[in-house]
Amino acid sequence: MARLIAILVGLGFTLVVLISFGVDTYTSITEPAPETAEHKFHLEPKAVSFPHDGVFGKWDTAQLQRGYVVYKEVCAACHSMKFVAFRDLADLGYTEPEVQALAAEWQVPGVDPQTGEAVLRAGEPTDYFPSPYPNAVAAAAANNNAIPPDLSLMAKARHGGAEYIYSLLTGYQEPSEELLAEFPEAAPGQGLYHNPYFPNLNLAMAPPLTATGQVSYEDGTEATIPQMAKDVSAFLSWTAEPTKVKRTQTGWPVLGFVLFATILAYLSKKQIWAAVKPAKRKD
Repeated sequence: MARLIAILVGLGFTLVVLISFGVDTYTSITEPAPETAEHKFHLEPKAVSFPHDGVFGKWDTAQLQRGYVVYKEVCAACHSMKFVAFRDLADLGYTEPEVQALAAEWQVPGVDPQTGEAVLRAGEPTDYFPSPYPNAVAAAAANNNAIPPDLSLMAKARHGGAEYIYSLLTGYQEPSEELLAEFPEAAPGQGLYHNPYFPNLNLAMAPPLTATGQVSYEDGTEATIPQMAKDVSAFLSWTAEPTKVKRTQTGWPVLGFVLFATILAYLSKKQIWAAVKPAKRKD
């Protein structure tokens, strides 16, 4: 009897689940979800071309160096880059002495060898880029309760990659009248800024690039807002995937070898089985 009751209970539970699933499915088909401000007014990333795009792309080291300058002088005030070491900057065309000098411009956590107390010291090539905040609580307190994300892998973590970063940096604007009329609740609240390229339309990060000449480029390139946005977007593409170009370049010889091996195997098969006649079918 107990076993029969258990079976009936299980069947009843299964029936309820199936009915619930069917009702939800029918409702979703016949009554589409109401359109939200995020769905209607969110914009896809702008179409931007970078030297490293495509199967024949290459890193523009001058652009990457300019992007590093933008990160150091603008983005590093709020965002960490904990998966990138100073020694990695050698891939951008910097010499070993230049990497050492660049690392020394940063202050990283250390320990006083005399007292054992925590101190800040000049960075070394083996150190990783430090966080501007001692912990997540301090980061949230300084940014309207929004913790700035680490930028090491940002170009891989967001749909659109470098194009998304560029669009976000250049996309700050006032909400449109159409948006405010249809979705007044979508107006940015206190401490928020409207950006249609951000999934939620409003974000806590203030526009980081605000004026031409905000940074100084040693190569003489004019530091306009679009130029700075493009340079730092390329730089963050490199930090997220530094071996991208090398992997693509390696792929072509590999594909060539596979093609050659396939042709050789086919010709070998033809040579080996050339003298073998197929058996006749018996009807």
